[in-house]
Amino acid sequence: MGRGQHKKKKHYDCGIKVTMDIIGGKWKPCIINCISRGIQRPSELEKAIPYASKRSLTMQLKELEDHDILVKKIYPVLPPKVEYELTDFGNKILPLTLSMEAWGLEHKAEYFKKNGIEEF
Repeated sequence: MGRGQHKKKKHYDCGIKVTMDIIGGKWKPCIINCISRGIQRPSELEKAIPYASKRSLTMQLKELEDHDILVKKIYPVLPPKVEYELTDFGNKILPLTLSMEAWGLEHKAEYFKKNGIEEF
Protein backbone atom coordinates (compact mmCIF):
# COMPACT_ATOMS: atom_id res chain seq x y z
CA MET A 1 0.00 0.00 0.00
CA GLY A 2 1.11 3.52 -0.70
CA ARG A 3 1.92 6.23 1.78
CA GLY A 4 -1.04 7.37 3.86
CA GLN A 5 -3.18 4.40 2.91
CA HIS A 6 -4.36 2.09 5.61
CA LYS A 7 -6.16 -1.17 5.21
CA LYS A 8 -9.53 -0.97 6.91
CA LYS A 9 -10.06 -3.43 9.71
CA LYS A 10 -12.96 -5.74 8.97
CA HIS A 11 -15.76 -6.05 11.48
CA TYR A 12 -17.56 -9.36 11.67
CA ASP A 13 -20.57 -8.39 13.76
CA CYS A 14 -22.86 -10.17 11.30
CA GLY A 15 -22.67 -13.75 10.06
CA ILE A 16 -23.51 -12.60 6.55
CA LYS A 17 -20.21 -10.71 6.43
CA VAL A 18 -18.31 -13.93 7.19
CA THR A 19 -20.29 -15.82 4.57
CA MET A 20 -19.76 -13.11 1.94
CA ASP A 21 -16.04 -12.99 2.69
CA ILE A 22 -15.90 -16.66 1.80
CA ILE A 23 -18.38 -16.99 -1.09
CA GLY A 24 -18.76 -13.38 -2.17
CA GLY A 25 -17.62 -13.20 -5.75
CA LYS A 26 -19.50 -13.35 -8.98
CA TRP A 27 -18.77 -17.02 -9.67
CA LYS A 28 -17.90 -18.64 -6.33
CA PRO A 29 -21.32 -20.18 -5.57
CA CYS A 30 -21.48 -21.50 -9.15
CA ILE A 31 -17.99 -22.97 -8.82
CA ILE A 32 -18.92 -24.68 -5.54
CA ASN A 33 -22.08 -26.17 -7.06
CA CYS A 34 -20.28 -27.34 -10.21
CA ILE A 35 -17.57 -29.07 -8.20
CA SER A 36 -20.20 -30.74 -6.02
CA ARG A 37 -21.70 -32.19 -9.23
CA GLY A 38 -18.37 -33.70 -10.27
CA ILE A 39 -16.96 -30.94 -12.48
CA GLN A 40 -13.43 -30.85 -11.15
CA ARG A 41 -11.01 -29.74 -13.87
CA PRO A 42 -10.47 -26.07 -14.73
CA SER A 43 -11.34 -26.68 -18.41
CA GLU A 44 -14.63 -28.32 -17.35
CA LEU A 45 -15.44 -25.34 -15.13
CA GLU A 46 -14.78 -22.99 -18.05
CA LYS A 47 -17.31 -24.92 -20.14
CA ALA A 48 -19.86 -25.10 -17.30
CA ILE A 49 -19.58 -21.35 -16.56
CA PRO A 50 -18.96 -19.92 -20.04
CA TYR A 51 -19.53 -16.26 -19.12
CA ALA A 52 -16.72 -16.26 -16.55
CA SER A 53 -13.29 -15.34 -17.82
CA LYS A 54 -10.46 -17.81 -17.30
CA ARG A 55 -8.68 -15.21 -15.13
CA SER A 56 -11.75 -14.68 -12.95
CA LEU A 57 -12.26 -18.41 -12.46
CA THR A 58 -8.59 -18.89 -11.60
CA MET A 59 -8.68 -16.08 -9.03
CA GLN A 60 -11.88 -17.29 -7.42
CA LEU A 61 -10.68 -20.90 -7.32
CA LYS A 62 -7.56 -19.67 -5.51
CA GLU A 63 -9.64 -17.66 -3.01
CA LEU A 64 -11.89 -20.67 -2.33
CA GLU A 65 -8.77 -22.77 -1.84
CA ASP A 66 -7.36 -20.15 0.56
CA HIS A 67 -10.61 -20.30 2.58
CA ASP A 68 -10.36 -24.12 2.76
CA ILE A 69 -13.53 -24.59 0.70
CA LEU A 70 -11.64 -26.42 -2.06
CA VAL A 71 -8.53 -28.52 -2.26
CA LYS A 72 -6.45 -28.49 -5.42
CA LYS A 73 -4.92 -31.76 -6.55
CA ILE A 74 -2.03 -31.63 -8.99
CA TYR A 75 -1.15 -34.93 -10.66
CA PRO A 76 2.49 -35.49 -11.70
CA VAL A 77 1.83 -36.13 -15.39
CA LEU A 78 2.59 -34.22 -18.58
CA PRO A 79 0.74 -32.11 -19.35
CA PRO A 80 -0.08 -31.38 -15.70
CA LYS A 81 -3.51 -32.50 -14.58
CA VAL A 82 -5.30 -30.36 -11.99
CA GLU A 83 -8.54 -31.19 -10.20
CA TYR A 84 -10.49 -29.48 -7.44
CA GLU A 85 -12.76 -31.02 -4.85
CA LEU A 86 -14.74 -29.73 -1.92
CA THR A 87 -13.20 -30.06 1.52
CA ASP A 88 -15.27 -31.09 4.54
CA PHE A 89 -15.58 -27.37 5.32
CA GLY A 90 -16.65 -26.72 1.73
CA ASN A 91 -19.36 -29.36 1.96
CA LYS A 92 -20.80 -27.43 4.92
CA ILE A 93 -21.45 -24.40 2.70
CA LEU A 94 -22.98 -26.49 -0.10
CA PRO A 95 -26.57 -26.37 1.27
CA LEU A 96 -26.38 -22.57 1.12
CA THR A 97 -25.16 -22.43 -2.49
CA LEU A 98 -27.68 -25.06 -3.59
CA SER A 99 -30.42 -23.04 -1.89
CA MET A 100 -29.22 -19.91 -3.71
CA GLU A 101 -29.43 -21.77 -7.02
CA ALA A 102 -32.93 -23.09 -6.27
CA TRP A 103 -34.16 -19.62 -5.26
CA GLY A 104 -32.71 -18.09 -8.43
CA LEU A 105 -34.32 -20.69 -10.66
CA GLU A 106 -37.67 -20.28 -8.89
CA HIS A 107 -37.68 -16.49 -9.29
CA LYS A 108 -35.80 -16.14 -12.58
CA ALA A 109 -38.86 -15.47 -14.77
CA GLU A 110 -40.15 -12.78 -12.40
CA TYR A 111 -36.72 -11.14 -12.26
CA PHE A 112 -36.36 -11.21 -16.05
CA LYS A 113 -39.82 -9.73 -16.55
CA LYS A 114 -39.24 -6.88 -14.07
CA ASN A 115 -35.86 -6.04 -15.60
CA GLY A 116 -36.73 -6.40 -19.28
CA ILE A 117 -34.40 -9.34 -19.79
CA GLU A 118 -35.20 -11.76 -22.57
CA GLU A 119 -34.76 -15.37 -21.59
CA PHE A 120 -32.25 -17.29 -23.62
